[in-house]
Amino acid sequence: MNTSLPKRLQAHAVQGALHPHAGVRNVIVVGSGKGGVGKSTTAVNFAAALQKLGYRVGILDADVYGPSIPAMLGLHGKPTTPDGKSFAPLQAHGLQAMSIGSLLDSEDAPAIWRGPMATSALTQLFNDTRWDDLDVLVVDLPPGTGDIQLTLAQKIPVAGAIIVTTPQDIATLDARKALRMFEKVGVPVLGVVENMATHICSACGHEEPVFGSGGGQSMAERYDVPMLGSLPLDIRIRTQGDAGVPVTIAEPDSALAAAYVAIAERTIEALERRPRTQGSIAASLV
Repeated sequence: MNTSLPKRLQAHAVQGALHPHAGVRNVIVVGSGKGGVGKSTTAVNFAAALQKLGYRVGILDADVYGPSIPAMLGLHGKPTTPDGKSFAPLQAHGLQAMSIGSLLDSEDAPAIWRGPMATSALTQLFNDTRWDDLDVLVVDLPPGTGDIQLTLAQKIPVAGAIIVTTPQDIATLDARKALRMFEKVGVPVLGVVENMATHICSACGHEEPVFGSGGGQSMAERYDVPMLGSLPLDIRIRTQGDAGVPVTIAEPDSALAAAYVAIAERTIEALERRPRTQGSIAASLV
């Protein structure tokens, strides 16, 4: 794949009266209705796949209580603050990144905060990070449809959302709630990603749909949104995430990396079908 020439995305329309961040053309959030579906793993590999396509990409860890992006990207140290008011994003594998986990005293330090403190932390992380001319900022949301998601819809300009689910009925039931939430708050759903669609045996290569099949596709058809792709339950995705190097980066020529890149391509196609930001804001971002 030729990524020698940088690609640029124009800013696309966001919800309500919000305007794009000065350093971010498009915010794409990755959400799910429940935990345990591999949402964060999907988010980091999706961000890496966008970068592989030639875009300038960042990732924001919006899971204030359970930040996992620092570990998945191998981030160490705390972000610097050039002016005492804002943060320079951390850098990992060419991605700009920010997480509350990088601001805590240690990896196992808990954020014991009530809802208003958590939502305030999210908006500060987004607004006070000096994002540098990003085409896409991928936001890894916590599971559910609570305070963080509502604050994001009200205060952070989002160009679109991706819903991650597994094929089984209980997962798609919760994923449908997340999809409906985004619809209600005016955030367009760019499509559905079905994670852990099949299990690939590391010993013999046998592939089996241990969590059922077709759940993501039927959900996409029911709500008339694109099916962005399916991903296997593969041990390499887990081991590379634990090692701090997403598999899309660690094994760029693998079938796994190709699957994430295909999802990224379809997401950009869905985004490009959305209206673009008009007027002075769009002009300032070109």
